[in-house]
Amino acid sequence: MADPKGFLKTTERELPKRRPVPVRLMDWKEVYEQSDPGQLRRQAGRCMDCGVAFCHQGCPLGNLIPEWNDLTWRGEGRQAIERLHATNNFPEFTGRLCPAPCESSCVLGINQPPVTIKQVEVSIIDQAFGKGWVEPHPPQRLTGKSVAVVGSGPAGLAAAQQLTRAGHTVRVYERDDRIGGLLRYGIPDFKMEKHHIDARITQMRAEGTRFQAGTEIGRDLSWADLKARFDAVVVATGATVPRELPIPGRDLAGVHFAMEYLVQGNHAVAGDDQAEQITAEGKHVIVIGGGDTGADCIGTAHRQRALSVTNLAIGQQPPADRPEHQPWPTFPTVFEVSSAHEEGGERHYLASTVEFLANEVGEVRALRVAETEFVDGRRVPKAGTEREIPADLVLIAMGFTGAERDTLDAQLPIAFDDRGNVARDGDYQTGEPGVFAAGDAGRGQSLIVWAIAEGRAAAAAVDRYLEGSTALPAPVRPTDRAISI
Repeated sequence: MADPKGFLKTTERELPKRRPVPVRLMDWKEVYEQSDPGQLRRQAGRCMDCGVAFCHQGCPLGNLIPEWNDLTWRGEGRQAIERLHATNNFPEFTGRLCPAPCESSCVLGINQPPVTIKQVEVSIIDQAFGKGWVEPHPPQRLTGKSVAVVGSGPAGLAAAQQLTRAGHTVRVYERDDRIGGLLRYGIPDFKMEKHHIDARITQMRAEGTRFQAGTEIGRDLSWADLKARFDAVVVATGATVPRELPIPGRDLAGVHFAMEYLVQGNHAVAGDDQAEQITAEGKHVIVIGGGDTGADCIGTAHRQRALSVTNLAIGQQPPADRPEHQPWPTFPTVFEVSSAHEEGGERHYLASTVEFLANEVGEVRALRVAETEFVDGRRVPKAGTEREIPADLVLIAMGFTGAERDTLDAQLPIAFDDRGNVARDGDYQTGEPGVFAAGDAGRGQSLIVWAIAEGRAAAAAVDRYLEGSTALPAPVRPTDRAISI
């Protein structure tokens, strides 16, 4: 354990300060200031000798959290990154983007603010990259087997790295012009700057993983041809079909899905020319949806100098504290103020969008919204409560309904379940032998930590399929919906 009396001496939860709002809105850099080593050591030292480390089970990856907390407190950074990498291929991603279910299950969280696990995690990997401790680990032997991984998000990258290290020849296909999937084009730089992706890809290339961007499987190369060329295929294309809002005026100019907006914004920040870019500059912006994607749109709109930003959520505002029906150590739904919300704008709950209203040239000019009421368990607009909110740009961030299927099920005998996900068995294998599905493509929209866990587990299943046995770890099963505690 770390400091035996750390949780008694340091009872407050300390996080790095966010840069002042007026300053950070002038650029696209990450919002947090550099961590104070003394503060970080104090926080790592709060980790208890709790007997049963519930944080292990709160994390789908089974991260060895008490071990690397202890090593951080002792100043043993090199050993800390070895323990962290033992279960997590990409802590630089999870340490910035994961909502940290491990912290919700921290034993200290029963009667004190939990250990800042996520911040300790990201500090370990940032130090490791800074000191050159993140080195390639090429395989000691090659199996002669080849694997295609389709999609370069966290699930695809995790599967590819594990399979490469097992000795297989792995090629990752990505339809966008750069590797990274939604890590690169769906996540704004103020949450994670893209050099973190580039650094990891450099390591993976040195290990032997091959990458091919700008190739869409199903169009540039058929799924059937891909399967014929490789001994196994991993489908890690994500759950990218957005949830629609089928109400009057949906086809008006100025109404877009969130990812249309975010992808263009990320291209622009990367220096790519974006003809007719969707921008919030000088506009009244409304974001429909109260999740992380909605928050990403809010932060992006602020940096593009929107006149106003309004966030609408159809449900009730979550409570500030853990509700009774979500007791420790479960992951609670609570009200949060992200960095994007901190930067300005308004948030409205119990807001049901009824209609998009047009101006004289067919562009959106306002939303008609009503108060949400619950009828027979359904959320519906309450009659007589309608009002208008001015809008020049509306972004629909209501989540996703599953994987894209127009070419996959047409070119291979692969089924989809009733949730729109690629159907698979207990070994991540689809109905087509040798074709596996991992991450959001198979489980639906989920957390980045689940994607990495599934990528690792699917890699073990592929290795077993190709070799008859495997030494690769498999942290989760395809049927897991949440870690049981």
